[in-house]
Amino acid sequence: MPYRSRFFLLVISPLILTFPFAESQSFVGVNYGEVADNLPPPEATARLLESTTVSKIRLYGTDPPILRALAGTNISVIIGAADGDIPSLASDPSAARRWVSANVLPFLPATAISVVSVGNEVLAPGDASLGPQLLPAMRNLHSALSEAAPSAGIKVSTVHSMAVLASSEPPSAGAFRADLTSTVAGVLGFLRETGAPFMINPYPYFAYQSDPRPETLAFCLFRPNPGRFDSGSKLTYTNMFDAQLDAVKSALTAAGFSEAEVVVAETGWPYRGDQDEAGATVDNAKAFNGNLVAHLRSMAGTPLMPGRSVDTYIFALYDEDLKPGPTSERSFGLFRADLSPVYDAGIAKTGTTQGNSTGTPARKPAAAGWCVPKAEATDEDLQANLDYACAQQGVDCRPIQEGGACYLPNTVRSHAAYAMNQLYQNTGRHGWDCDFRKTAVLTRDNPSYATCVYSGAGS
Repeated sequence: MPYRSRFFLLVISPLILTFPFAESQSFVGVNYGEVADNLPPPEATARLLESTTVSKIRLYGTDPPILRALAGTNISVIIGAADGDIPSLASDPSAARRWVSANVLPFLPATAISVVSVGNEVLAPGDASLGPQLLPAMRNLHSALSEAAPSAGIKVSTVHSMAVLASSEPPSAGAFRADLTSTVAGVLGFLRETGAPFMINPYPYFAYQSDPRPETLAFCLFRPNPGRFDSGSKLTYTNMFDAQLDAVKSALTAAGFSEAEVVVAETGWPYRGDQDEAGATVDNAKAFNGNLVAHLRSMAGTPLMPGRSVDTYIFALYDEDLKPGPTSERSFGLFRADLSPVYDAGIAKTGTTQGNSTGTPARKPAAAGWCVPKAEATDEDLQANLDYACAQQGVDCRPIQEGGACYLPNTVRSHAAYAMNQLYQNTGRHGWDCDFRKTAVLTRDNPSYATCVYSGAGS
């Protein structure tokens, strides 16, 4: 019998949004950790950031040299009040005023400070003594900022680990831990009053560590996979990042704060690890971060938060060579200390790549024009690729529906080729976007035929 596609296409709008990748992306940021003894000079870091599409940076403290180096760059900055500062900030409003005078006012307005994060993962399991002091510290800092720099619009928030959730799977079951109910409600009420974001650290890498199966890896790396159906929401998830964010969204909704803005304060993937650290490889780190950036640029959003991208800070700009623990803890960097990239994460401005010790952009070679199935790819593999590609935001599979320009020949290989190429073109044309579990290959031979036109080089 003739082949018929199994996917269903919901046409919401014919409008396809495009983005000028030569410019900074308002939703892509990086973390700047400093547990290291080999970091580049702050001025070199500022130049490096300006050669990328990164528009935001998160500091864990208030490093004056890097704050001065970022002056005039239009890169917005999150600064941090340390966990150790929380008791004094909570108990003494004058301590909060002194903190603002020392760590914020000297850098305004030249440096664009957007948020002060009070502590880091304070509500994670462990020392519970800071939890009750968190909200008073946030309130005192907010009051000090409102008094000293009312026009700066600096928000006050705090960063949480995923451990604040009692459950996250399926995403619709997301809920905060019962022992944190009162504390979280207070913090969320403050965020609502002040218009500040709820900041969270989701790590698909750690989800894979706890379930190191091949299908879990594909799900975590934004690669083709069967998807995971959430019976509670009746939604299907194609990647772990969206699933984790929607678990947070469900928890916020259950707590009565569905309108809260979610910001990803950290996420990333190590490119190196110890022998027992599954998945910590350059290829996987490149796939995760590159596909994450492409996913954010697509503006697809998540199933519960569609049509917009969540501000996301990738961990981290550089390795931190003095961090204790397993090798992976020292191997999250996008760039080496000499400013060369560890791998291409898809954040170089169009036509450039960061690749030398001076931070001067170099020309970036163009990718091949089209993504097509490998000759040895099976129909089963290609059907999975077809279903996956046509489910992604911005991929228009109407031409391979009956009556469309690319419907004939009516074979799974022909239809999959069209859909796979559409996804490749829409996600930045990186080599890893044409992987499809090793069933695809890049070609410079235009696969267009008759009235069927494949988008790509020269189209």
